[in-house]
Amino acid sequence: MKLLPASLRWRLSAAIAVVSALVAVALSLLVRTEFSQTQLADARQLQDERIQLVVRDYALTGQAALGSELNSPGVPPELLGAVRGGQRATYLERAATGSWIWAAAETDGKVLSLRSPYSDRDDALNRLDQVLLIGSVGVVVLSSVVGVLLVSRLSRRFRLAAGAARKVADGDMTARVRDVIRDRPRDEAAELAQAIDGMADALQERLVAEQRVTADIAHELRTPVTGLVTAAELLPPSRPAEL
Repeated sequence: MKLLPASLRWRLSAAIAVVSALVAVALSLLVRTEFSQTQLADARQLQDERIQLVVRDYALTGQAALGSELNSPGVPPELLGAVRGGQRATYLERAATGSWIWAAAETDGKVLSLRSPYSDRDDALNRLDQVLLIGSVGVVVLSSVVGVLLVSRLSRRFRLAAGAARKVADGDMTARVRDVIRDRPRDEAAELAQAIDGMADALQERLVAEQRVTADIAHELRTPVTGLVTAAELLPPSRPAEL
C-alpha cells in the first residue's frame, strides 16, 4: 500500500515534466521559426531594394555600383533561372564557407548581381537557440519542482485519508478523514474524505442501533429467564431439575 502513493506521486510529477518539456519545445520551435523567417524576409527586402538602386544606377551610368557585379560567374544557377526574362529575384545561399544573401536582376540581356553576407544573421539565430535552450530547461526544471511539491501535497493528503480509513476499519469509530486532511482545498481528496466519513457515520449509526436492539432484547428476556431459574431451583432433585 505504501508503494501506490509514491508511484502515483512520481508518475504525476513525470507527466507534468513531460508536458512542460513538450510545451517548452513547441514554443521554442515556434519562436525560432518566426524569428528565422522574419530575418530572411528582412534580408531579402533589403537586398531587393539595393539591387533596384543598382539597376537604376546602371541604366544611368552603365556601371555596376554598390559592390555589384555584371554577369558574375559565381551567381547560383537557381538565381540565374529566376531572373531570366527581365525579372528580379533574391536567393539565400548556404555553403561550407558561409551564408550569403543574393539579389540579381536582368537588364539588357545582362545580369546584375549583388551578394551580402548572411552569417551575422545566422549568429543571431544561434544566440537565440542558446537562449531558448536555457529558458526551456529552466521552465522544465521549475515546473517539475512545482509539480513535485503540488503532487506530494496531494499524495500526503491521500495517505492521511487512507490511514484514517484503516482506523475506522480496525474499529475506531471516532476516527474521521476530514479531521486529518482538513476541508481545504475543496478537491477530490476532500470529496473522498466526505464519502468515507459518510460511510463511517452510517456504519456507526447502524452499530448503535444494533446495540440498542440487543440491549432491549436482553432486558426483555432477563425477567422470564430469572423466573425459570428460580422455579427450577425449587424442584426436587431429579432429571427435570437437572435439565
